[in-house]
Amino acid sequence: MFKPVPLNLPHYPFKLSQKNGSIFIFDELRKKDLLLTPEEWVRQHFVQYLINEKKYPKTLIKLEGGLKLNKLQKRTDILIFDKEGKPNVLVECKATSVKIDQKVFDQAASYNMIHRVDYLMVSNGINHYCCLMDYKKQSYRFLEELPDYLLS
Repeated sequence: MFKPVPLNLPHYPFKLSQKNGSIFIFDELRKKDLLLTPEEWVRQHFVQYLINEKKYPKTLIKLEGGLKLNKLQKRTDILIFDKEGKPNVLVECKATSVKIDQKVFDQAASYNMIHRVDYLMVSNGINHYCCLMDYKKQSYRFLEELPDYLLS
């Protein structure tokens, strides 16, 4: 059974419950209890960070959305759309025990071949990396943090 650990994100008052010896966390966006895994702990914190600190509207955030990549079914952890419905931010979440390395960036980049977002992020709850994509120059640059949501 996973025991929640402190993250490098603000603390949020999650609704935790215990059933059959397992801990569950209430997912505010999907309106259901989910088994609390190390990755889910990071994902739920990051979602709250996006909503409460970065002011991204809940209605524009999709969690664990499916996508096809090389005929394989995959899932993005967090995908945020702009007000026109175009994917804008992709966040790949990992457990705190997972080192953010090239393999993790490659996974996020492969998902981004489908979505082509402006901002690509990876986080293990301790370390967070954000890249601004430049498709014309086929490059990216690291940012200190994800920009706040802008209405315009």
